[in-house]
Amino acid sequence: MWWRAVIAGLVVAGVSELADRLPRLGALLLTLPIVSLVAFIAVWQKDQDLSVVSRLARETLILVPLGLPFFVPLALSDRLGINFWVAYLLGLALAASTIGLWFWLGPKSL
Repeated sequence: MWWRAVIAGLVVAGVSELADRLPRLGALLLTLPIVSLVAFIAVWQKDQDLSVVSRLARETLILVPLGLPFFVPLALSDRLGINFWVAYLLGLALAASTIGLWFWLGPKSL
């Protein structure tokens, strides 16, 4: 299943190249759930069990919005006067907090 790593690498390379020239298109490429699409196909082909795919989709549907706070410090870094690494670490802390709270306080299974 090495092809998943190749696709992920191509997405990262494509976004970084495109973002230098056209940041809005780079952001568009980032918003496409390419990794999710590939993962769903891989999970389906491995077991051919729709209940596994369905549970993965439900968990993803919950966790994607909980990870969005990661972007807030990066989006506001120039206005807040903080450098990339500070914004990056703050974003990681925010996303880890929201996701961690979900794992701690949320239902054990959807």
